[in-house]
Amino acid sequence: MSVRIIKNLKQLLSHGNTEGRKITLDIIEHTLRTIDTYGIVKKRIQIRGKVLFVNDLRFDLSKIRNIYILGAGKGSSRMAEALDEILGNKITTGIIIEKRGQGRNLKRIKVLEGGHPLPDKAGFEATKHILEIAKKAEEGDLVFICIMGGCSALMTLPFEGITLEDIQRTNYLLLQCGATIDEINAVRKHTSAIKGGKLAQYIHPATIVGLIVVDEVTGLPWGPTVPDVTTFEDTVYILKKYNIWKKVPRTVRDHLKKGLINPSLETPKAEDLKRCKIHNVVISNNNIACEAAKKRAKELGLNSLILSTVLEGESREVGIVLASIAKEIEKRQRPLKPPCAIILGGETTVTLTEKVGEGGRNQELALAAAIKIDGSKKIVISSIGTDGTDGPTEIAGGIVDGYTLGRGKEKSLDFNMHLKNHNSSYVFRRLDDIILTGPTGTNVMDIVLIVVS
Repeated sequence: MSVRIIKNLKQLLSHGNTEGRKITLDIIEHTLRTIDTYGIVKKRIQIRGKVLFVNDLRFDLSKIRNIYILGAGKGSSRMAEALDEILGNKITTGIIIEKRGQGRNLKRIKVLEGGHPLPDKAGFEATKHILEIAKKAEEGDLVFICIMGGCSALMTLPFEGITLEDIQRTNYLLLQCGATIDEINAVRKHTSAIKGGKLAQYIHPATIVGLIVVDEVTGLPWGPTVPDVTTFEDTVYILKKYNIWKKVPRTVRDHLKKGLINPSLETPKAEDLKRCKIHNVVISNNNIACEAAKKRAKELGLNSLILSTVLEGESREVGIVLASIAKEIEKRQRPLKPPCAIILGGETTVTLTEKVGEGGRNQELALAAAIKIDGSKKIVISSIGTDGTDGPTEIAGGIVDGYTLGRGKEKSLDFNMHLKNHNSSYVFRRLDDIILTGPTGTNVMDIVLIVVS
């Protein structure tokens, strides 16, 4: 029997609505197992004789001079591990940048670690090594680029004139203000020397295969080998929208101002990358995860519905809305008749106040929902980050039911105060309701489940 992904399952099933929790956690376990990047790469990439297959793509290995493996992101080393086993000594060299504490030793690919969600010097130095290999690539070479969520923070190389400290400050402000991941990445691409398709230009004329696990609500390919659809104008608008334009370092503002009037500084668009031999392959995304959850819910005998794969909004407000949907199902049996599961995917945001405790967007969503479903004997709501980490914590997410608020009162926990102070982890730890998976080796944003029995 395979090892369980949820490490504290027994603890989570020891209280509350145990039957509903059992169903919810079963769906989560199945979903995470289905989207395991290592397994997906093993199925999608195979060698038969002298031919390398990547989905429907074919490469004659006898005509390939060098194979390089590059990439970054939370769980990217899991993807690289599969490539290391498939390609073996056909790999010339490779570098992967993994989130600190999640790296692994591979035979032919060097795994370096960097900071996330804030970039650091280690990630900066590792990115310089990636660029060195990219510049070596020539006609007849094959370069695999492994891209997963977290790549934008881990693969950091500021544009000339901008320092690492400037990038760190800009990222900090973006993470605090409540900007969406797409907005944050737009700014990152326009302050980077390697993002937004620029890496592909360095690798040219070698052939590129981008293996991409999408963690953006668009569901579309993204990363340093994908043409950018955002502009300098978008970037300036985003910074002004969240009132941080004057707070970001002057070097960042100066560069963005230059970009507004100098088209040569713009990130590569589709037309700019036409000459490059790029095959970008989406191997997993949030929709695949949601479909896996729906399939498992049906197998368990539940009416199931994927309500959204583009979930966004302030975490606590989304939690309140989802609690309202759950109560509508319980009271009026719509939009689904119980027993049922409502599945949502996406990524909410948390706008931080001055007083900040420990938590993440998934735990904050679940905590807000717990207050609104108090007293229900049929509702369970959970929210997790598919990478196994919620915000800056090592917690995947949280699970709540109609008994959660009452159990909290018994422990003198003021849910509203902790919600206001973004201190959801403290509440969930006290109630033994944190979901622990450890690093999952994938990252397709978040999965939210509403189960009504």
